[in-house]
Amino acid sequence: MPTISRFYGIKITFYYEDHSPPHFHAEYAGNKAIVDILNCAVLKSALPKKELKLVLAWAELHKSELMHNWQLAKDNEELIQIEPLK
Repeated sequence: MPTISRFYGIKITFYYEDHSPPHFHAEYAGNKAIVDILNCAVLKSALPKKELKLVLAWAELHKSELMHNWQLAKDNEELIQIEPLK
């Protein structure tokens, strides 16, 4: 599961050949979330509210890059790193 970004202790990852809808995984302090890329909607989450808000804000900023990585992962190709929140 490649990590494509890290910020404020949050790790953003993709699984290769994952199921639809297009989504990514976020993890913070052992808590995890799955976020729909197209709608920036939470599919499942145990993240604290503050970190979840950061993840969703980051996702809005990088939606096109996330979709590009989704396609790369579906094609089993190397993923690109995405700029973290600062």
